[in-house]
Amino acid sequence: MRQKIQRSMTLVITTTLLVTFALLTLVVYRQNVAAMEDEMKQEADYICKAIEIAGTGYLDEMDEVRRSTRVTWIDRDGKVLYDSGDGQDEMENHANRPEVREAFGSGEGQDIRRSDTIKQEMFYYAKQLSDGTVLRVSKTMASALGSAMQILPVLAGIAALMILFAWLLSKWQVSKLIEPINKLDLEHPLENDVYEELTPLLESMDKQNKEKEAIANMRKEFSANVSHELKTPLTSISGYAEIMMNGLVKPEDVRGFSERIYNEASRLIVLIEDIIRLSKLDEGGVEVEKEEVDLYSLTREVCSRLAHKAEKHSVHVEVSGEPVSVVGIRQVLNEMIYNICENAIKYNKLGGKVDVWVGRTLKGVKVIVTDTGIGIPEDQQERIFERFYRVDKSHSKETGGTGLGLSIVKHGALLHNATIHVDSSLGKGTRMELTFGKEKEDKGQVS
Repeated sequence: MRQKIQRSMTLVITTTLLVTFALLTLVVYRQNVAAMEDEMKQEADYICKAIEIAGTGYLDEMDEVRRSTRVTWIDRDGKVLYDSGDGQDEMENHANRPEVREAFGSGEGQDIRRSDTIKQEMFYYAKQLSDGTVLRVSKTMASALGSAMQILPVLAGIAALMILFAWLLSKWQVSKLIEPINKLDLEHPLENDVYEELTPLLESMDKQNKEKEAIANMRKEFSANVSHELKTPLTSISGYAEIMMNGLVKPEDVRGFSERIYNEASRLIVLIEDIIRLSKLDEGGVEVEKEEVDLYSLTREVCSRLAHKAEKHSVHVEVSGEPVSVVGIRQVLNEMIYNICENAIKYNKLGGKVDVWVGRTLKGVKVIVTDTGIGIPEDQQERIFERFYRVDKSHSKETGGTGLGLSIVKHGALLHNATIHVDSSLGKGTRMELTFGKEKEDKGQVS
């Protein structure tokens, strides 16, 4: 970055200098041309007056003096009467020369063009004398260009010094510019006193730092909870097995101990399966290929599988609604509906009821599960989707809950751009609405 900025600054300054010097050379050249024009006009006026006073003899005297200015005298028909280049006898008629034609018409004329005679770029100035003839003076443009080019070595030297100075200055300036960036405190971005232009970047970094911190805390909490949840059934299994291994269990109690070990092992298996399932949802490890799923049919299948558990808890489950379809991942949708319905059964009252309705509403396709269970305190309704969170820990232990079911529901909802709404009253029951709809696709939130 440092070298790139330095190269860019040096390039800009170098380009500016080159353009400036080119323009300066052009200005000097134009000034030289203007000075040449004035000089040749004055010289033409002088020669014209000299001829009118001294006659053509003045031109003969001019032959003895070598001049940088070429003088040509032309009669009314365009014939060359005199040329200081000593070639008037071989020269063609000049009546059609632009400057000569202009002088015959208006008294004077000028032109810049390449001479066919001496093969150089020339400046021509012609003036009409009182007898109708025309005197023309000309000079090569090389003199004007040469004067302009004479300053180039000086300009080149100045340019070299300026470029060197620009390079050193840019190196120092880049160091000063980058110094505050190199000293940024990335752990506390908003505490840096740096360029205003970096504020959006620093705010973004601060937000990411907070997100990372939150994720790190969640992982620590999750790891701690997993350790605790796994340790509890393993401790029970180990304790019961140790008692049986030491022969401290009466023959008639072996069945009871074996059943406890089996129940704890089953709970451990369910817990591990839920953890794996949730990890896959977190990491996007589930199959992402979506298909059209009939939610009504899927819900009836789920409730049919839960019929034995509902009977065990003396809970009546009723499914109603209409066939509706959504595009989603069947496995995840199945787990979402299963966990909501299972909770409605497990946390219900003896003789309670669970109503499950599936259908289409103005807000989209909905799955609504209503139970007559123990309910959720209002101050805990926002936390029920946290991992391992249980409203009634003692009841959860009795029913074998892992505390991960609603976390799976939450992640599944995010995966399907769906929303979950919870309405519950302590001691009266809970109503959960799972909504799939286009108007919710930009939210994908749990409410």
